[in-house]
Amino acid sequence: MKTKLKILKRKRRHRRVRSKIFGVSSRPRICVFKSNKHIYAQLIDDENNKVLASFSSLCKEFREKDLKGSNVEGALFVGETLAKKAVAKGIKKVVFDRGGYPYHGRVKALAEGMRKAGMEF
Repeated sequence: MKTKLKILKRKRRHRRVRSKIFGVSSRPRICVFKSNKHIYAQLIDDENNKVLASFSSLCKEFREKDLKGSNVEGALFVGETLAKKAVAKGIKKVVFDRGGYPYHGRVKALAEGMRKAGMEF
């Protein structure tokens, strides 16, 4: 019962955040989702309903590095790699959507990895 309530509260927070955050083609939205084992991030253009780039701890490049998606080092790598993909597509400025999660731990590490690779938000 506690788990359902926790998920419901996170979804409520995410809905509240999403009412204020909108990604356009010049400044797309970075959407973060995390589970107990993995972390996922997508670059989304909400105007055209398109995913411009994505990377997660399930991708081949990540598994080759022998990292875990359930820790901060893995999240840092996911952030850096997604930022490199975005910069290659000519995207420098983004809007960060933390997905209703608190801004610490893996979510914060992902954001710092993206900033380290040259993203601005």
